[in-house]
Parts: sequence; structure tokens; C-alpha cells
Amino acid sequence: MLPEKQEQQAAGNNKQLIKIIRKTIIGFNKKYKMKKRISLIAALVLGISIAQAQSQRNHSPGTSLGLRGGVNFQNINGKDENGDDLKNDLLTGFHIGINAAIPVAPDFYFQPGLLYTIKGAKNKDILFGETYTTTLKITYLELPLNFLYKPSLGKGHLLLGFGPYVALGIGGTSKIDGGGSALSEKIKFKNTVKISDPDDVAYLKPIDAGANFLAGYEFSNKVSFQLNAQLGLLKINPDYEGVTDDKTSAKNTGFGFSLGYRL
Repeated sequence: MLPEKQEQQAAGNNKQLIKIIRKTIIGFNKKYKMKKRISLIAALVLGISIAQAQSQRNHSPGTSLGLRGGVNFQNINGKDENGDDLKNDLLTGFHIGINAAIPVAPDFYFQPGLLYTIKGAKNKDILFGETYTTTLKITYLELPLNFLYKPSLGKGHLLLGFGPYVALGIGGTSKIDGGGSALSEKIKFKNTVKISDPDDVAYLKPIDAGANFLAGYEFSNKVSFQLNAQLGLLKINPDYEGVTDDKTSAKNTGFGFSLGYRL
């Protein structure tokens, strides 16, 4: 058992570690709370259901379902509370899910999907002479709504696409390692801060949205590979009650590779 003074010092160090998570990754470390939680899971599932129902009504022989999975290289870019650039490192995550390819014109398709994906960032900082590594992993259910150009090329098809995406945060963790210790916290999703909220948890806004870009190739055996890029357009850091001079603007960005198969 540590003496009382050592226990108090250890508790103080843990509080400093908690503050690193908010300031280095997102750029703000004050308290907050959402006014209400936005639910998007039904909309994510409904997008696929509507697409399938429409294709059945049209009896389009070219409509197909596909499976896709791959690796993400994610970051969180933007400004901290002082307006300075966030300086984070890439986080390796993954995505897996399904999509539908619905023909709308020769060689052109509407491609809605539903993905389970991990985003976030890493950061290193020095506190009390020790180096600490902060890792923020955010789990989303994501609905991409891409428009795909798929002309014949060789024995397969070229894949070029773009479109918006909307994502709902469903979980995640904030972890810090360094100084001979480790600390892990769960992420909670809220939109707005209140002063009375605890400061020993990590919060983010529940909704992310932005733009997708993709390029790849589908072989004659229906296997495909593609390069994906993503640009977040919504801030994922929450608003703060009573704060008027906050310049924080943290947004998801990333790229990745994936393999797919059309059923």
C-alpha cells in the first residue's frame, strides 16, 4: 500500500493523463453534455432496404449485392481551442460491410452501403518529463451513398466513384500509455456540454458526415480491389455550455484499401 502522499500524487498524475486525451487529440479539455441523442441506425438499414425494394420493382437484372472489407488509415485534423493546427498521427483501423449496385444508366450505378468502421487518431505528448502516447479509436455504423462509374476495361471493369456518407458513433475507447502506467476510458456520445458533467470520460458528437472518393478494378471473377479516400465535413468535437471563444474544429479524414466480392 502506498503512503498517503504517494497516493495523492498518483491521483494527480492520473488527472493530468486524462486531460491529455482531450487536448491533444480533439483540442479541447472542458466538460460537456448533449441535449439529446440522435439515432441513425434505422436510417442506415433503411437505405439498403429501399434500394433493394426499388430494384425488385424495376426487375433490373444488373442490380447486385456485394461484400467489402479492408484497412483504414485515419486521422483527426482541424484546429484546437486556440486556433492552432491539430498535430495527430495516423491510426490503423478497418471497415467491413455490404453494398448494393443499382444501375441507373449504361455503366453508371447508385451504390448505397452499410459499413462497420473504426476511425480515430494517435498523438504523442510530453508531460512531467515522460512521453505519453494517446490513442483514440471511434467505432461507427456508416452509410455511404456513392455514385459509381463502371465501364468495361480488359476482362473486367474500371471502378470510379464519389458520394456523401453519414455515420453514427456507437462506441470507442481513449487510451494513454506512458510513464510506466496505462489508462483506458470509454467514449460517450453527446452534443453539448454542461459544467456539471464529469471530466473523467471522453465525449464526442454522435454524428459524422462527409464525402467519399474511390477508384479500383473489378475482375471477371467478381473480385475487386479499390482505393478509398474520405473527407469529414462535420465537427466531431462537442459544443460547450457557456463557452463563446472556442475555436476547436476536429474532423475525421482518412484513406484505405479494400477487397470486395459481388454476390
